[in-house]
Amino acid sequence: MLRRAATTVGSACKKYDLNCTKFAKNRRPNTMADLQKIASNNERAEALINSIEAEIYGIQQQLVERQKQELIKENAALAKEVGAALAQLVQLELRNGKKQIPVPGAREFCTSAAPVDLPAEAGPAPAAQASKLAKDPKEKKVKEKKPAAEKPAAAPEAPVDVGRLDLRVGKIVEVGRHPDADSLYLEKIDCGEAGPRTVVSGLVKFVPLEEMQNRLVVVMCNLKPAKMRGVTSEAMVMCASTPEKVEVLSPPAGAVPGDLVHCEGYPRQPDAQLNPKKKIFESCAPDLMTNDDLVACYKGAALHVPGKGNVVAQTLKNVNVK
Repeated sequence: MLRRAATTVGSACKKYDLNCTKFAKNRRPNTMADLQKIASNNERAEALINSIEAEIYGIQQQLVERQKQELIKENAALAKEVGAALAQLVQLELRNGKKQIPVPGAREFCTSAAPVDLPAEAGPAPAAQASKLAKDPKEKKVKEKKPAAEKPAAAPEAPVDVGRLDLRVGKIVEVGRHPDADSLYLEKIDCGEAGPRTVVSGLVKFVPLEEMQNRLVVVMCNLKPAKMRGVTSEAMVMCASTPEKVEVLSPPAGAVPGDLVHCEGYPRQPDAQLNPKKKIFESCAPDLMTNDDLVACYKGAALHVPGKGNVVAQTLKNVNVK
């Protein structure tokens, strides 16, 4: 059809050129009829050319659509062949003992694929092939994902109160000035454990050195250890405190190193180590005070060693305990 259209266009062009030649040979000046005839012929030629171009465009579109449909059919046939080949491959790998694992976003392999007719294999070929695959060092091993172990439910956190503080009776067995700080004592305190704890206290300005030696004290033992001027402090000596005066709290008579300090109404369940970010001690501190009887209390409940008595200050009433 394209060849016939091209021939038609060629004929029209030749006819147009012939008319122009005749007009040039027989031209008469100022002949209006001849000019009108030539103009009419030109219009017919242009209309013919436009019609042929439209026909050619239509033929091209038909050819493109025909080729498109042929390609679609060819792709469908190829996809069918690929699917059959994949199914055959799955059957071969299953026969050789290889597990199939689905891959998200891709064609999924399935261990329950429909059986595919395969050529009969002679002798122990499948076993030999499986052995070869097992020995091939380049073969990638597919690891089975173990089910994630269920995490035990987190135990509910104890309320933030004095029961979270590990308060014990301790005895200062050794004390001296901090080598790098004039305002700090460096102490060794027996808390009833295998060895004494090293404690740094800022009590030089408030308590004479002789009053610190061999003294029973109340110690908070579950603070996070912290370095103070190069020495790691492992606990804190509890004191009744004002800006002008500080007194070390005294355990009851008969208390010994390692005795646990309780508070009525607040079960003792101290953290192994206080998390500084949770600010548990800072939350309890405003409610730790001495009362009118010099007894150290938390929200009015006395700190005591069961069966032995209360923890007390010497003279400071109604002041903070730190």
